[in-house]
Amino acid sequence: MSKLIQNEMMKLIAKKRLVVIALIIGVLVMLFTYAQYKQVQTQREKLGTSDWRTILQQQIVDTTNRLSSSRLSDEWKKQLQISLQQQQYYLDHDINPSEPGAPTFMRIFLENSIDLFIPLMVMVIASDLVSSEHSLGSIKLLLTRPVKRWKVLLSKYITLCLAVSLIIAITGILSYLISGLVFGYKGWGAPILTGFNVTDTGLNTSDVKLLSLWKFLLMDFGLVWFVAIVVGTLSFMLSVLIRSTAAGMGVMLAALISGAILSNMVSSWESAKYLFMVNLRLTDYMKGTAPPIEGMDLSFSLMVLLFWWAVALVVSFVVFTKKDVY
Repeated sequence: MSKLIQNEMMKLIAKKRLVVIALIIGVLVMLFTYAQYKQVQTQREKLGTSDWRTILQQQIVDTTNRLSSSRLSDEWKKQLQISLQQQQYYLDHDINPSEPGAPTFMRIFLENSIDLFIPLMVMVIASDLVSSEHSLGSIKLLLTRPVKRWKVLLSKYITLCLAVSLIIAITGILSYLISGLVFGYKGWGAPILTGFNVTDTGLNTSDVKLLSLWKFLLMDFGLVWFVAIVVGTLSFMLSVLIRSTAAGMGVMLAALISGAILSNMVSSWESAKYLFMVNLRLTDYMKGTAPPIEGMDLSFSLMVLLFWWAVALVVSFVVFTKKDVY
């Protein structure tokens, strides 16, 4: 088994897709770093101060003014009201929600890339693992070896898990190193609040806990890794079912984009909460953001994603071990 995994890793490295992914992540991190820097500079120029309390107070005023608009939908008003309560809670407890530094940038970058950017990077790897064997015509040679089919597929799946872990690690390292050049590398021990619960009546703060940023980041990385594994497994299944890499990537891309759109539109479509793409933003539960559909929470989304992962894995192995190769 170890030789099979080694062989798959060598094929993956030879395609240089990990290098391309690392370059894409690096470029995007630089763009986000510059955008964040310009935002901070604009706030300082506008308010004439770098004091986070003054900036947060202005954000509260801006949110309050937006709530007075009659053109806002009920769902968006609820989101703004929850955001307003969170901002006020941070201000009342004298905690800066955006402590300057590379660790804070890492947190924000992960939270904004969990449902689309990182899954897209994973999809590039997963959609090609099996289907490329058909495209290159090497599938017959691979399956005629004196190794059981399930072992061949398992080696590919383990390679996928290793690649996913590497992509997450690259994202964390590059976002820390690049953003640190601008914002500094301090802030690991900065306080951050978690445990906000969104209820029908608004924001519940009874379970709020104070954590160090490094502990919060560990949980964020864990949730991002889990989402990446689920999306990677679904892409892996499509790679088994569809012989065309482009077609498999197209199906998964459509699913991810539709999920990003549905998350803002499905508040009245209750059964949509069982779709995997509506449950990808697990880090939102850590921040206390209102879920896209009432009744959803972290445990529910984890169970839904776990179900999709298990089904995708079973389908992949059943189809690969039984289908004819011609």
